[in-house]
Amino acid sequence: MNAKNVSMDDQARHETYVRRLSQAGYKLTHARLTVLQAIEQRDGHVTSADVLADVAVLDESIGRASVFRTLDLFTRIGIVRPTYIDGLSPSYVLLPDGHHHHIICTGCGDIIEFDDCCLGDLQSELSERYGVAISGHMLEFFGLCQRCTQTSSQAEE
Repeated sequence: MNAKNVSMDDQARHETYVRRLSQAGYKLTHARLTVLQAIEQRDGHVTSADVLADVAVLDESIGRASVFRTLDLFTRIGIVRPTYIDGLSPSYVLLPDGHHHHIICTGCGDIIEFDDCCLGDLQSELSERYGVAISGHMLEFFGLCQRCTQTSSQAEE
């Protein structure tokens, strides 16, 4: 894929997030758009410390409280989801399609992200059954990666 296509994909994803914010009834404030930019410029998971540092570079007038309120808002409307893979402090991941998936190795901690999702029917069923307007989901599988499985097998021999 060439850089032009990636840029178009990035722009389309950005417009999706902005549309979610607007459709949820929130104003497109400079602070919110700056926090979104800070998250988007990172690839993958981002901590609140990362967001704070990146926002400070983009616009030092935006305070910590605004950043944390915006992260909370983005979580509530399904732009990001916090993950607690590494323990106590969350990292945030963008949800361009309303979902995000991981396979986490319980041996070495490696994380494999994948986009394949066949949960649409289940999501619809759960939404109907429980009367909930589901805005997204996260799916995490835990197990040993190929390298750890091989290491474990070799140790047993």
